[in-house]
Amino acid sequence: MGKVIKIGFFGCGNVGSGVWKLLTGFADNISHRTGLKFELKRALVRDIHKKRDIDFPEGFLTDQVDDILNDDEISIVLEFLGGEEPAFSWDLAALKKGKTVVTANKVALALHWHELQRAAKESGAGLYYEAAVCGAIPIIHTIEESLQANSISYLYGIVNGTTNYILSRMSKNGEDYETVLKDAQKLGLAEPDPAADVEGFDAAYKLSILASLAFHGKVPFEYVYREGITRVKLEDIRCGQELGYTLKLLAIAKRDGLKVETRVHPTFIAQDHPMANVSGSFNAVFLKGHACDEMMFMGKGAGDLPTASAIVSDLVRAASAPQHQYPTFTNEEKPAVGLVRNSDWKCAFYVRTMAKDAPGVLSRVAQTFADHGVSIAAMQQKGERQNDRVPLVFITHTARETDMQEAVRQIDPEIATVESLIRVEK
Repeated sequence: MGKVIKIGFFGCGNVGSGVWKLLTGFADNISHRTGLKFELKRALVRDIHKKRDIDFPEGFLTDQVDDILNDDEISIVLEFLGGEEPAFSWDLAALKKGKTVVTANKVALALHWHELQRAAKESGAGLYYEAAVCGAIPIIHTIEESLQANSISYLYGIVNGTTNYILSRMSKNGEDYETVLKDAQKLGLAEPDPAADVEGFDAAYKLSILASLAFHGKVPFEYVYREGITRVKLEDIRCGQELGYTLKLLAIAKRDGLKVETRVHPTFIAQDHPMANVSGSFNAVFLKGHACDEMMFMGKGAGDLPTASAIVSDLVRAASAPQHQYPTFTNEEKPAVGLVRNSDWKCAFYVRTMAKDAPGVLSRVAQTFADHGVSIAAMQQKGERQNDRVPLVFITHTARETDMQEAVRQIDPEIATVESLIRVEK
């Protein structure tokens, strides 16, 4: 019959139900391929009387965490609660008891990875987290194992399906942000309170994890610059398209020696870039290693079965491992020698202004840029005159973030007002 592993769930919502479906409906295939048989013993939920789509067996659901923590037969816990607490505390307790934890929780992992890993190593338990980033895409396993012979210099990620769906609709159909957001909420692609997605928090947690693994050094969540999509204007998307760019919420990580830059923000990329065509709720990660060169991974980044696919993959890996492996970098809250945050990165910029329609205005704006080390690569007048002002759009050459921000602050509002500033990656 093969090895039998008894498992427990922390949570049994959408993702937990997906794991149940996969482990029951695909059980024979998994057993045939791996020689393992998984017995789903208990699932911790808030309300055991809540009506659910799945008719779980009698006694499977519990509202007492100790029913799982104190059950010595349960050797692996699958956690898909979401959020920092109580997920972190319960995962930590399970690890301290020697139970391996497979988690889909990017928040608890990004904020408390060092504590969870320490507890796992001390008890000999495993800590697995493929499902925490990009759903079904096996990007974590790829970085940890398949790309060991590479030094990764940069990574671009479309790691949040909600924002990618919104920006894709705005770009393709010319719909405004609020309209698309409401539709996304109706379709279940956005939460009633969408802040975690549209303000970039979700992507920032994921980038902290990806960058740490890619660069073999702890990249704390607080190192990640974050800017959401709530201020994106349809006019800017249209202007970008006319200039040959597509707008995405990108998670960007680059390393130069011990210096790293990690940032999440709306970003224009060239329309012929492989990531420009990643639309809808799909996720993608594009990276460069010194040996493998450029690679891209694309797939479903959320949903019950795509996420369950990653969880079950980790489950099989955990149950098959003769000895659990952990990241080799110094995973402490504040390593004695670690990566250094670079907040003054370099990139090109898109700037849309409303400029006074008078002689000499363009030269004065250009001079302000030049005075701060910013040179203009292209300039176009877009749209109709409004009152005594016309829209002027600039694309700069590569410039430092601090120089660009200071240049924008120094533009005289009497001659031009800056309506939007969007970073450009080439």
